[in-house]
Amino acid sequence: MSTRIEVRDADDPRLADFRDLKRADRRPDRPGGRGLVIAEGTVVVRRLLASTYPVRALIGVARRFEELADDLADVDVPYYVVDAELMAQVIGFHLNRGVLATADRVAHPPAADLLAGARSVAVLEGVGDHENLGSIFRNAAGLGIGAVLLADGCADPLYRRSVRVSMGTVLHVPFAPLPWLDEGVDLLRRNGFQLIALTPAGECRLADTRVSGRVALLVGSEGPGLTDAAMAAADLRVRIPMHRGIDSLNVATAAAIAFAALTDPDPD
Repeated sequence: MSTRIEVRDADDPRLADFRDLKRADRRPDRPGGRGLVIAEGTVVVRRLLASTYPVRALIGVARRFEELADDLADVDVPYYVVDAELMAQVIGFHLNRGVLATADRVAHPPAADLLAGARSVAVLEGVGDHENLGSIFRNAAGLGIGAVLLADGCADPLYRRSVRVSMGTVLHVPFAPLPWLDEGVDLLRRNGFQLIALTPAGECRLADTRVSGRVALLVGSEGPGLTDAAMAAADLRVRIPMHRGIDSLNVATAAAIAFAALTDPDPD
């Protein structure tokens, strides 16, 4: 069972995991960052508590911990109860969601291991926006994608904003870096995946596309899209027809439409 600790001093050293998040954000590639996973809000914290990531501690207002009582009964972590003003002093901004949790990162299986057990994967190339990345993970979780593979130029899925926008689903969807380009394409093909590139320049309409077997959907960055090399490597290039002079959709929205069209519609 978790330990409830009342804290009334913003300088309490036990709150070190949560200090000055607006400035440092604890990213491993920023000075002073320690690579912590940070979850915000009851929904995301609940998913963190149910994940394989080792939870370190929680901070929040009493009402949020009442909502998480059942979840906290199953884990052994300290949770620090503070008022909203003290919480804002510690983390550096007012958090309307009222609760934060931190966890350590875990080692993920390599891409080859994920491919061995998945029927569908999303391959992301150059998706450097954390909010788009988080949205893609949420869509992948909801629409049955087996894994997300991160090719060149992708942002960190465990960055605080990505975790928040994904509603914590990034903590449960398997992901791994994918060597790109030739090595990754060869790995996908050896595992029996058909490579389908999503692009406004696709020669086939998504609605007319029929696939069978394992599918790898290639998705590019917002704006530039997939590189020419990635599109050339695909077995098929598909498009979502646009109206009223609009050239394309947001990358996460387009990916969701493609996930729904190309994967098994029946949930597990």
